[in-house]
Formats: sequence, structure tokens, C-alpha cells
Amino acid sequence: MSELKYWIAFNRVRRVGRARVAMLEAHFGSLSEAWGASSAQLQQAGLDRRTAATAARSRSRIDPDAEMERVQQAGVTALTWHDDGYPPRLKEIYDKPPVLYVKGEILPEDERSLAVVGTRRPTAYGREVARQVTSDLAQNGLTIVSGLAKGVDGIVHRAALEAGARTIAVMGSGLDVMYPREHGELASQIAENGAVVTEFPLGTRPDSQNFPRRNRIISGMSLGTLVAEAPESSGALLTARHALEQDREVFCIPGSILAPNSRGGNRLIRDSAAKLVTCADDIIEELNLTTIEYQIELAAFFPEDEAQAAVLKYVTFDPIHIDEIIRNSSLASSTVSGALTMMELRGLIRQVGGMNYVRLRESSQEYQTAQGEHG
Repeated sequence: MSELKYWIAFNRVRRVGRARVAMLEAHFGSLSEAWGASSAQLQQAGLDRRTAATAARSRSRIDPDAEMERVQQAGVTALTWHDDGYPPRLKEIYDKPPVLYVKGEILPEDERSLAVVGTRRPTAYGREVARQVTSDLAQNGLTIVSGLAKGVDGIVHRAALEAGARTIAVMGSGLDVMYPREHGELASQIAENGAVVTEFPLGTRPDSQNFPRRNRIISGMSLGTLVAEAPESSGALLTARHALEQDREVFCIPGSILAPNSRGGNRLIRDSAAKLVTCADDIIEELNLTTIEYQIELAAFFPEDEAQAAVLKYVTFDPIHIDEIIRNSSLASSTVSGALTMMELRGLIRQVGGMNYVRLRESSQEYQTAQGEHG
């Protein structure tokens, strides 16, 4: 905690981003040591004269303790790239943010996530395909990542919430500066069922240059990026470009060749920059999300008892009602209910509404059985 306040403080210093934070930490051993350094010492660490002078002067107007208190009072969690809670996939990208501010909670199951982006002015077709495909992805246990903007972003966040799934919104402002204003209630719902995140300090206005920057975080947190509908000028194409640079998959739902709103997405497909998809299953299959290889990554983290193992046999990647599980397993309703609750807490399954459950990943016991059968 004592070190975190200096990360938050440096995050308010102009011209000190990923590369310079890494430089300072490598030279001084910690950002707390770097905070007390003179301009000359900062230059010795590798900062240019202008940035070193700016950083040194910042100490007179930035109080690390006050910044830490401000974050805490706002109900925000600040994560550095050294923290366990920092999204692992985001750590992999070149330009990862030194500090990520979070309202809500980022969970291990959010590793199974897909970015869905598109135009702020979708057509009726764009709205429907974005909603339908996102809903199907969410019901298959994927966390939906988007940018909380008007149009497609808002549609896909709501589709995920309506499916009972997790969703993550990446903002282009401070978490205390809602943009657009009409998405305030939506942001609150997302924080309760996922997370609202940003790299920008509290109080940061939604300036236009912030949104292209935040797009790399949308793609960086995700296994891949789906472009639902986008004209040639859409910022969604920037997110797709970031995904390609990050060696992540890019998918696109095709649109009419006569529709201006489909030209950007269609061009991605034409240029082989995106894979054409028409449904959620195309994406799930392309990402191999149902294969045993993917499940191995997280299986060891979820031990299970006898009741959970018995119940899990009847929960697949297709929704099944609790009453059917009780009938099939011949277990007491209280036993089944308790096992489902524990497995949902552990991230093995998810309730998708109406007491229906779907599986998110294989169990460690099943993996061991599969290994024995194929060994």
C-alpha cells in the first residue's frame, strides 16, 4: 500500500507513461525512491531534461497520500502491473498501463473474454446482430469487454447483463467523470456484475484523444475482438488494429455492400485482417474455447468435493435447469443447490437466468480422468 501511492502519484505526472515508469523503477528500485529524486537524478535514470523537470516540479502539487485517500474514498481499486489482480492478458501487451483503476472486480474467469466493438450510430441490423451474437457469447460463459460508448458498446454491455454474464467497460476518462452521462446507471450495473476500468486518474475529462488510447486496453484484456458494425471512420477499427498488433484474433460480422455503416468491417474481411463470423459458435470454435487444452490452464485452481463432482457431470456448455439436474443426479435438492452455489463461486459454472446453469470450464477431476484415458 505504501508503494502504491507513488504509482498513483506518478500516474498524474505528464509525459510519464509505461516506458518511463519502467525506466524509473529499474534505476531506483522503486517508485517511492524515484519520487524523492532531484531533476538531475531523474535525468541520470534516463528521463529527458523536460520530463525530469516536470516530474520534480510535480512534487509541489501532487501529494501521494492525498491521491491514495482520494482513490479509496471514491470506492476505486488501483492496480499496478505488479499486482496479482492486474489482468494477465493486459500484462502481455507492449503498452500496458502502469496503473489500472477499477470499480467492481476483475476475476480469473474474465480471462475468458471477448471484446465487442462497433459504431456509435448502428443501423437496425447492426443493433440486432450485436445484441444477438453478444447474448450467445455471454451465455457460453464469455466476459464481454467494450468501451461504454453510445451505440454498439452500450448494446453489448446490456446484452451481457441481460444474459446474466460478466462484462467489463473500459472508459476514456476518470472513473468519477461519467461519459456519456446517460450511461451512468449502466456503469453502476456493470460494476456490480463485472468491472468498469480506466488508465486515467480520477478527475480526467473525456477528451477526444483519450478514446483511441483506451482502445488498446479493450483489445488487450481480451482473447479477441469482434467488430459488430463499423463504417470506415469508426474507432472500432482502431481497436481491431490494436488487437492485430497484440497478436489477438479479430472477427467481423459482415454487412451489406451497399451500407456505409458496413464498409469498415467489410474492408477488414476483404483485407484478411478479420475472420468472417455469422454467429457466436464461429468465434467459440475459432478460439478453441471448448477444448481440453484451454481448460487445463485453470483446472488446477478449482478442487471439488464429491457432491460437486456428481452435480458437475450434468452441467454442460448448454443451459440446464436446476430441476433437471436434481432429477438426473438423484441427489437432494439442498445438496444440488449447495454444490451449484459453491461451483459458481469457484468459477466452474454460471447461472444464466431462470435457475439455468452452464459450464465455464472443465474440472480438475475430469481433466485427470481424460489424461488417464488418453495416456
